[in-house]
Amino acid sequence: MSEFEGKKGEIYELKAELNSDKRERKKEALKKVIASMTVGKDVSQLFPDVINCMQIDNLELKKLVYLYLMNYAKTQPEMAILAVNTFAKDCNDPNPLIRALAVRTMGCIRVDKITEHLCEPLRKCLKDEDPYVRKTAAVCVAKLFDINQQLVFDQGFLDMLKDLLSDSNPMVVANAVAALSEISEQSPQTKIFDLNGPTINKLLTALNECSEWGQVFILDAISNYSPKDDKDAQSICERITPRLAHANSAVVLSSVKVLMKFLELLDQQSEFVQNLYRKLSPPLVTLLSAEPEIQYVALRNINLIVQKRSDILKNEMKVFFVKYNDPIYVKLEKLDIMIRLTNATNIAQVLAELKEYATEVDVDFVRKSVRAIGRCAIKVEQAAERCVSTLIDLIQTKVNYVVQEAIVVIKDIFRKYPNKYESIIATLCENLDSLDEPEARASMIWIVGEYAERIDNADELLEGFLDGFKDENTQVQLQLLTGIVKLFLKKPTETQELVTRVLTLVTQETDNPDLRDRGYIYWRLLSTDPKAAKEVVLAEKPLISEETDLLEPTLLDELICHIGSLASVYHKPPNTFVEGRFIMKKNLPLRSRSYGEQENNTGHTTTMQTNQQPQQVVISGNVGSLIDDFDILSSMPMPSSNPMDTYEQSQNRTASAVPNLLDDELSSILGLDSNLGGNQTPMMNTNTSLPNNNRQTTSIGNELEDLFGDFNLQTGGAGISFSGNNVFVPPKEVWLSAAKGKGLEVSGTFVRRSNQIVMEMDFTNKALQPMNDLALQINRNSFGLTPAQPLQVTSPLFPNQTVPTQLILNTTGPIMRMDPLTNLQVAIKNNIDIFYFNCIVPIHVYFAQDGEMDKMTFVQTWQEIPEGNEVKHQLQNVNNLSIDDLQNKLRLNNIHTITRTAIEQKEMLYQTIKLTNGIFILVELRITPGNRTISFSLKTKLERKFPAAQGAIRCVRYNIDGNYCLTSGSDRTIKLWKPDGSLAIKTYTGHSQEVLDVHSSFDNSRLCSGGVDKRVLYIDVMTGKIMKKYQAHAGRVQAVRFNEEATIIFSASIDGTVKIWDVKSREYDPIQVLDDAKDSVTSLSLGNHELLTTSLDQRVRIYDIRYGKLFEDYIGHNLTYINLSHDQQCFLVGTLSSQIMLFDKVNGKLLQTFVDYTNNTYMIENAFSNDDQFVYSGSENGRLICWNLLTAKQISAIEHEPDNKKAVSTLTHHPKEDKLLTAQEGTIYIWKKKDETEEKEEEIKESFINKKPINVPQFVSGGFE
Repeated sequence: MSEFEGKKGEIYELKAELNSDKRERKKEALKKVIASMTVGKDVSQLFPDVINCMQIDNLELKKLVYLYLMNYAKTQPEMAILAVNTFAKDCNDPNPLIRALAVRTMGCIRVDKITEHLCEPLRKCLKDEDPYVRKTAAVCVAKLFDINQQLVFDQGFLDMLKDLLSDSNPMVVANAVAALSEISEQSPQTKIFDLNGPTINKLLTALNECSEWGQVFILDAISNYSPKDDKDAQSICERITPRLAHANSAVVLSSVKVLMKFLELLDQQSEFVQNLYRKLSPPLVTLLSAEPEIQYVALRNINLIVQKRSDILKNEMKVFFVKYNDPIYVKLEKLDIMIRLTNATNIAQVLAELKEYATEVDVDFVRKSVRAIGRCAIKVEQAAERCVSTLIDLIQTKVNYVVQEAIVVIKDIFRKYPNKYESIIATLCENLDSLDEPEARASMIWIVGEYAERIDNADELLEGFLDGFKDENTQVQLQLLTGIVKLFLKKPTETQELVTRVLTLVTQETDNPDLRDRGYIYWRLLSTDPKAAKEVVLAEKPLISEETDLLEPTLLDELICHIGSLASVYHKPPNTFVEGRFIMKKNLPLRSRSYGEQENNTGHTTTMQTNQQPQQVVISGNVGSLIDDFDILSSMPMPSSNPMDTYEQSQNRTASAVPNLLDDELSSILGLDSNLGGNQTPMMNTNTSLPNNNRQTTSIGNELEDLFGDFNLQTGGAGISFSGNNVFVPPKEVWLSAAKGKGLEVSGTFVRRSNQIVMEMDFTNKALQPMNDLALQINRNSFGLTPAQPLQVTSPLFPNQTVPTQLILNTTGPIMRMDPLTNLQVAIKNNIDIFYFNCIVPIHVYFAQDGEMDKMTFVQTWQEIPEGNEVKHQLQNVNNLSIDDLQNKLRLNNIHTITRTAIEQKEMLYQTIKLTNGIFILVELRITPGNRTISFSLKTKLERKFPAAQGAIRCVRYNIDGNYCLTSGSDRTIKLWKPDGSLAIKTYTGHSQEVLDVHSSFDNSRLCSGGVDKRVLYIDVMTGKIMKKYQAHAGRVQAVRFNEEATIIFSASIDGTVKIWDVKSREYDPIQVLDDAKDSVTSLSLGNHELLTTSLDQRVRIYDIRYGKLFEDYIGHNLTYINLSHDQQCFLVGTLSSQIMLFDKVNGKLLQTFVDYTNNTYMIENAFSNDDQFVYSGSENGRLICWNLLTAKQISAIEHEPDNKKAVSTLTHHPKEDKLLTAQEGTIYIWKKKDETEEKEEEIKESFINKKPINVPQFVSGGFE
């Protein structure tokens, strides 16, 4: 029988068995068919017979039939249609396994005609009652999307798939996530898988219960989520951390990937991050006890993690020590990680290990170990000498490949530490003859050429190499050419013949264009200008980086996003090895973020609005924000119990000899605390997170001396000459050193030209590689400086090249008060990294051109400014300049002279300076003939108000010592301020509606607040965390107070009750309810053992807490506010009848009534002065009213703003000083009592400022934006 007939018989037999009536024979026949199909035999002729077997209700048979169908449906599409009815029937089978099998098979049959009939069964299976069917259907949607995307959109399968994310079965959720992720990757232009907070919560809930591969799918999806804030990121990290203990390495690595991404959003100094570091270490170490293949994958991922965050494994060095039975690929990877973790504390044990490895038998491993010793020397300077000693010991072994590797790394050590270890050159030269590898020979030639003046026979050594020049490797030839030219430049008389020989060789007898071109360049340099040749060839060498093999930062960030995948093993992005598929590039989230807030250098929170400030972004769109981590530039005060104490430390100054009532504004502008008589007390530098800058503290004296410093009086004349420039330009300073800029050095200065502020910079490349893509961004600052144009720098910037550039700045950017005030935080980006530095802007560049003032206006302004606002200085007139010279020079720097006069043989200049923010500074200059000391006074008038950016201010409260204040507003927030500096230190949230009252505890560690949302919140000041949230009032909470120990909170509400809450208790119900009021309780005040309340039922109630008694006083007016005097003998109550009443607390007698102000509609607060001599109140017509307490006589009624009659409803008096805070709409005002001064006849005389009147007791307003 022929082979063909035999095969025909086999098919015939199988066909007969498939049509048999016996189930067992059919089953055996199907097994034979599948076996033949598996080994590659063509059994497609049996297609109709196999389809007939689908009608059998046996699950095992159906699996075999479906397997056959999936294989041959493409070749027999017409026949495959016959199976559609059976598929539809099986999708309705009572057995869920059959239903799932049917829909899975239909999804795998990639035939268009079958796909059309798949939709209805798939829709039913997606809603099936059995979770196994639903999870199978979820995967089927992804398969269908791969076949026909439009069909999936039209049939609404995506919405059904998203609904499965809420499924009660975790495996269904996992498969839905896997399907949606797959679909999203195939269609990146369409936002299909939109992750949000509720969805993430569902995924995290399912994470704990699904299979290990389901967990991997969910974790990968979570890694693509962008948390809305750092709290959200922290919460997710807490819920994912338990997955680190999973037995499956894929789950562990997926968990690590999520945590590494979200760590970017968290404060790196927080305790949570440090704890997370400690939790990340053990699971990574555990992976190294698995099989070698898994170890290698783990090590490749650990390599990325160590490059990004070495602190995670800094204490696990011993884990990476090589074992004798490790495969070579594991050994080499461990060695690489060891070097990355090496530091000064563990270098001793690392060197001991490396020295041991250098005696191994595996040549590749030994080479890597020797090279690692050299890397340790470059990385840890303290251990460099020990490393060199170890290398010399290895050279003494005379093992050829060890010696050659040692010479290669010693060359790099010489580059890193010039003139330090050259004593070992003699030892190296002894091994010259044993070198046969190109890299080692080239390194030895470099050493001989570089240190030729120290090697007596350098010419003989290099001539020995030259004998076999044509047979050398190109690398050796190039190095030999350069080495001999170096030798000639150092010893020209002895080596002229040698250099001629090598130049002839490379220019006439070589075919290598690189070698020939270099030879021509050297020859022309030497023949035309030997001096220039010396500068080029013997130039200063660029810096050697500590880690030359680190991944480029943007690539590293992208690979971190692919931890646990092939990309993290190859250390290449997926698009370099996956073809034919679009892959979305992933990046780590930015620290500044869309929600991003950062700590500025005073510790308060500011929102980085890079998106809302397009003029501040001066780089191309694909670069990203450069100020992502500007919080690392901020001052880092010592840890403290709360922000108030922290800020107090950061604002510490050396005391002045005289009080500076400008509250440091002017002195900060000028950079110091000022003393009369010219003795200047420098400001303490509290910025501990930044290196000291040469101009970190400046003084007005130094600035003006700089302005005068380049004068040269013409001999024999009264004229004046200027040095080059009419405007003073400070010398350039190094802002970013090459060591910190990874080879990039930035130096610069500031100048004002053509009424514009210009930033002049020099960019120098001291690295080995070219630099490009330079961009610059400036952080918020005191004067709103921001680039007016993109940075223009020649690109690329080649090694040893210096490029000057100018950047015009304007003052339209966002404003944030800096310390010192003229401090500027700058970010520079290039293709290597992003670098941050601080620089101080000289104050004179902020002097505006239009600063001239009318003479009468000057006189009036000078008289209006309090004496305490005057700051006095002295400087030395070293060149003995005349007053004309001084006047001209100052005019050129925008210091305008208003008038000039002589008093008692003293020349007087009265001048004005206008800053770019509109503030005028008035100057009085006094020059005594024959005396080189110039005395001058500065005065400025600053309005004492600042916008709170909080909507309408509902209450303002000093803390217990008056250093800080709290405000609450209609924007539902509470803010903590340093009022004298208008600095918002922290913002607290938690209320869902307006916050009506807030109070701080005696130790400044806790806050309590109440508002329209009927809640009372108990808040931690330091963290902003809500410790307790009480909600038992039936109406809005009007007032809240702590008791003296801050263990009890009292809250008053319009529901007519006062509720008392124990913050130490675990209960959330009030411990007592005072419901005696018949109408709304509007305010409350606390004494030593008494609680006073007012109510719209026209009664004052005094609760004696000690004896449990209640005293009621009927007043006869609707009462809005109550205040207890400091001696606790009387109390003030405000009424809606435009009068404030003072009552004796003991007998209830009316002592005084204060009138002549408006209060008919709103609750207007009142206050006693700190010594109980005066009474203050706001008013509905925009005034601050002051009365004498004893006489009830109104002393003053001051308008906040001439054109603003809105109500002043809240105020607070400083507990120790004569200061008040009030609020009108969204602005806070600071009021300070004028000091009484005595006139001194000798000071008044007949000066230009003709009178300084005595100030009567009154309050003045003023502020700053």
